[in-house]
Amino acid sequence: MDIRTALKQGLAQLRDAHVPSYTLAAELLLLHVLGHNRTWIYSHPEEELSSADAERYAELLRRRAAGEPTQHLTGKQEFWGLEFEVTPDVLIPRPETEHVIEVALDRLAVHEIRAGRRQTLSGEGLRIADVGTGSGCIAIALAKELPGATIFATDISAATLAVARRNAERHGVANRIHFLQCNLLEALSDSPLAPRHSPLLCDLIVSNPPYVGRREAPTLMREVRDHEPEIALYGGEEGYEFYADLLTQAGEHLKPGGILILELGNNSLPAVRPLFDAPGWTNVAVTNDLAGIPRVLSAEKT
Repeated sequence: MDIRTALKQGLAQLRDAHVPSYTLAAELLLLHVLGHNRTWIYSHPEEELSSADAERYAELLRRRAAGEPTQHLTGKQEFWGLEFEVTPDVLIPRPETEHVIEVALDRLAVHEIRAGRRQTLSGEGLRIADVGTGSGCIAIALAKELPGATIFATDISAATLAVARRNAERHGVANRIHFLQCNLLEALSDSPLAPRHSPLLCDLIVSNPPYVGRREAPTLMREVRDHEPEIALYGGEEGYEFYADLLTQAGEHLKPGGILILELGNNSLPAVRPLFDAPGWTNVAVTNDLAGIPRVLSAEKT
């Protein structure tokens, strides 16, 4: 079987199984098997697959048609121009989460301008916390963009943190990210970097928290519902219950003028925005994603 025939059959199999973006999935699985890029396979359509590669491709197609995410089959996903290891222990990084990075960098730049400093943002002296780090994609992207910053990445799952650590090592930033197993920000109170009898204070706290409601489970794509970790998906029965505790702890661990940036679920804004009407928060802003959905809420501690 040559590459053209294999890809054609793969497209048909995934299309018949109603796999979303079946063309891309068939391509990515074939690229993964052959170890080549897209340009190569389309410039070598008559190249013969070995029997071992053909069998491996057929098995991956079968699993994808049965609902396993492409990223779990290839073990990787791109985010912020970086390739991340992905396993069933972590939430697959989504493109819309890149808005969290964009908003963080924009608001930090505004901070520098207000302080009268040159806008050459390196993160020097900044402390940043990423709550519920998952694959580590947000923490690692910020570490790459802000080489002078110290970053704390928390997650309640030891298996998840193991993946995040491997990703940090892969991208050469493991020495600047402290991975902490805890709920929310609880470990920052016990950090050796914290002042005695005081919580460690951060300049920036970011989070892509669980925000899917358990009542929504029947409506989720099978790839999400059946294969991604529940602890990273569900934020309660409605989906927005997680935010109140996160907001409280963030207020305790932010410096005055510190920035909090949260990713929002598709319907989270009406429940989450009023939480910032309480004293202690100012300069609240909402950023839409490319689909026009309110995706990121940012605010400063007064």
